[in-house]
Amino acid sequence: MEAKNRKRFMLFSGSANPPLAQEVAALLGVELGGVERRTFANGEISIRFTESVRGADCFVLQSHSNPINLHIMEQLIMIDALQRASAKRITAVVPFYGYARQDKKGMPREPITARLMADLFGTAGADRLVSVDLHSTQIQGFTTKPFDSLTALPIFIAYLGQVAGPLTVVSPDSGRVKLAARFARHLDAEVAFVHKRRRVDEANKVSALQVVGDVEGRHCVIVDDMIDTAGTMVSAADLLIESGALSVRALATHPVLSPPAADRIRGSALSEVVVTNTLPVPPEAAGLTNLKVLSIAPLLADTLSAIFRDDSVSEIFMGENV
Repeated sequence: MEAKNRKRFMLFSGSANPPLAQEVAALLGVELGGVERRTFANGEISIRFTESVRGADCFVLQSHSNPINLHIMEQLIMIDALQRASAKRITAVVPFYGYARQDKKGMPREPITARLMADLFGTAGADRLVSVDLHSTQIQGFTTKPFDSLTALPIFIAYLGQVAGPLTVVSPDSGRVKLAARFARHLDAEVAFVHKRRRVDEANKVSALQVVGDVEGRHCVIVDDMIDTAGTMVSAADLLIESGALSVRALATHPVLSPPAADRIRGSALSEVVVTNTLPVPPEAAGLTNLKVLSIAPLLADTLSAIFRDDSVSEIFMGENV
């Protein structure tokens, strides 16, 4: 009797962002695995894989986009189905990790939903998690499973190499100064941040107060992990222009772009908004002339290949994936 020792790579896509999954599959030279989806009249999701996954190294790629709860549940069900079908190893690839902003208690009697998410993935059967630019790196510690936290920084750095003139990387608040410093280190740029006050009793309410750092006569780039309603970005951009900035760009990995983000960006001082395709751009924002979408697929493809071969992931990101 002789056992087969050949490893088998299989990539499956959820329904949230098929174009990204197809691009990753093309770069890896594989076909997406077959998945049958059904939705019952009451909204329940049914998943069935159309080919054997026994003994395979399976990757389930799903962005947690709107409707976010449906897409999270779909991914969990896919992982459960793979576990019950005897997949050897299951990796949950989550370019945008849902509920990441709820990573700590800000007020009494609040949940820590980012931790609940990690528990759900573990219970469903995921052996490893992969995500891009988490809202906070502490989320990696919410699970005992290996967690590869990737970053879109190399893609953005390459893009910003086109900007001519003095550059200042701006954090939209004091909590993102470390991220801005990482960008500035690679770009030989200055660092500044916007001091702001966020209302703890009302979500998505913020008012920019003042700029700390040298921005006058310089091109400014605001960096953040996501743009949701764009209130932070737009108010920061207006303040930077008032403070003498030559131009203002916004960079964010995840284009959540919930209403009224598109309207705010359209009427703002932002000359350009640069995001990645971790999430599909909502229809209402797709027509923005100053919106530039960069592909995260090459970084995901390299990462999944390294995981499959048991190679180092950190080498792909020059140690910046922390």
